[in-house]
Order: sequence, then C-alpha cells, then structure tokens
Amino acid sequence: MKNKNILELCLAHGLGGLELFSASCYESFSKKTNCKIVVAPDQKLDNYLDNKNKYLLKRNKLFPIIPALKLAKYIDKNDIDIVHFHWTRDMITAVLAKVLSKKKPRLIQSRHMGMTRFKDDIYHRWLYKNIDMMHAVTHKVKEQLEKFIPQDVRPILEMVYLGTESSNIDKTVVQNLQDKYKMNGEFIVGIVGRIEEGKGQYKVIEAISILKDLNIKALIVGSAMQDEYLAQLKARVKDLDLVDKVIFTGFSKNVNEYMQIFDINILATKNETFGLVVIEAMANKVPMIATNNGGPLEIIDDGVDGLLFDGTSEDLASRIGKLFNDRELKDEIALAGYNKVMDKFNATKQNDQLYKVIV
Repeated sequence: MKNKNILELCLAHGLGGLELFSASCYESFSKKTNCKIVVAPDQKLDNYLDNKNKYLLKRNKLFPIIPALKLAKYIDKNDIDIVHFHWTRDMITAVLAKVLSKKKPRLIQSRHMGMTRFKDDIYHRWLYKNIDMMHAVTHKVKEQLEKFIPQDVRPILEMVYLGTESSNIDKTVVQNLQDKYKMNGEFIVGIVGRIEEGKGQYKVIEAISILKDLNIKALIVGSAMQDEYLAQLKARVKDLDLVDKVIFTGFSKNVNEYMQIFDINILATKNETFGLVVIEAMANKVPMIATNNGGPLEIIDDGVDGLLFDGTSEDLASRIGKLFNDRELKDEIALAGYNKVMDKFNATKQNDQLYKVIV
C-alpha cells in the first residue's frame, strides 16, 4: 500500500504555537511520506518557512469559494490523500476544497482551541459532517468536542499532546544577547509570545513592580499585534519606574537562545489551551510559572516540575519571589521539568503518534 500524500494547511497570519506546530508537522511528516504545505503569502509563517514545497494561497473571508477552488485544483494535481489543517478559520476553505476536488481527501483538523458552545446549526453540522477526524491537543479539548459537537455529525476524535525537542543552542548568540541587554547577574524573568492583552504581559510588568527592590529584570519577547497596545505597555513600564527592569525585545526566531538567559519563564495567559511555550521552556531546563487553568494543568505538577499561579499579578509575584529566594528549588524544578518533557512531550514521539493516528 502506497504512502499517503499529506497536505498541511495553515493560512493564519501569526506565528504562535498553532502556526509553529503546522510547520513541525510538515517537517516531521516529510520524512515519512510526500508532504506539502499551504500558507498565506507574506504572512509570518510564509516568511518563517524556507522550502520549495510550500504553496501560497490567500484567504478570502467574504468569498471562501475562491481560495477553495484553487486549493481543490492543487489537491487533485498533487494527488493529496489527507488535508491536515490547524486554524479554525480555515475550516470553510478546507471543507469546500474537499467537496470541490475530484480526489475527495480525508480532512483532519488539529484543534488547538477549546470549544464553548453547542454546534447544532445547519452550517456547522454541514462542516463537521465533512471532517473525518479531529485531533485534540489536550484531554480537556477532547471533552469539549464530545460535549458540543452533535454525535451524529461528530468526526472521529483523537487526543495527542504537542511536543518539543532539546535544541542545539548557539552559544555565540546567547553571549551576544547577554551583552546586548547588559546582563550582570540579574535574575531574569522571561515571557515569550505575541504581545496582546490576552497573553498577560501586563501581569509580568505588575509583578516586577511588586518585586522592584529585588535584583530582577524582565524580558518580554515577541511582536505586538497592535502598536497601540504595545505603547500602552511601555507607558505602564514608565509610570511604574521600571524602564531599567523591563525590556521589550521584539520578535525573534532565537527563542531557545533567549530561554538560555532566563532564570524562569512565565505563561500568563488566562486560559491557554495547551501552552507550547511551557514545554519549550522545560526542554531548555528553564522553570515554568504558568496560570493554573487550561493546558498547563495537564503539563505541570505544581511545585514538582513547575509552579502554577492563580492569574493575579500578586500571586505571580509571590511565585517569582519563591524561586528568586530558593535557587535550589529552582534547579530541582528545572531538572524535573526537563525530564518530564523528554518522557511525555518529546516532539519526535508525539509527531510519530499523530502520524499513526491520521494515516
């Protein structure tokens, strides 16, 4: 039996965990079979990927039939057996392409976001009827899909965690970062991700303000979705007299090198579905402090391989202070987190498991 030809579809405009996972799937599956990837032109994922197998397709919110027709032709031309998409907003394009294609590939969605309402209207019933399988990234997401998608149109559901790997660290880049930000023995608190209110960078700023008498510096790594919001955060830093303690680095591909200069990493999102950055930090032997909601509850054993906080700046400050004052505990948590990721959230193992599930 021939290997299945797989197409990874992600027309999202950002470069967060969802988009990076689609790239990871493409890279992993390409080692096993013929795999293509479809992305939106001139978006961050397009710029991130450097390969000849990507096909550029512009999303059309008002007339999804237009990109769907192009995608259907691409599916037929390349004899695609499986279309694997990630972004929920790509669902209509993917379903229409399946319907319009001669090949009629299996349609599989990796569901990276939770579901909060019942999907029993005609439109959603038609969509889910045309999806063959949904991959939930946590047990909680799978439970929500079972709850809110009517059983008679519900696709097959599978749960496979996301994964990460230990990376080869460029020590020269690490040293250059330390020199650039004038690191001189400070305790470095990092937060990595898109700069937007939902990601909670403001909580880190407020926590640093509470701890301003300690030798702590925060690095906020990521690009802003809205310049106005970034300006508000910078104004807040100035108002709190933290200009020398809070640094906005902008977007960087060198996330692992940044993590090498962190003493701890923060995930401050109110309800992160999974939290890829959590396991990335753990793989870098950086202790994680994450909100006690959503995906982190399935990753972190509080006090053992990470710390959880209640979502408030005050509690976050107390957790940071705990690791600042107890470096032995910090090191123990870092090692336990690393061991857990290598065992339970290893990207090679998880992507191999997902490949077996979808083919």
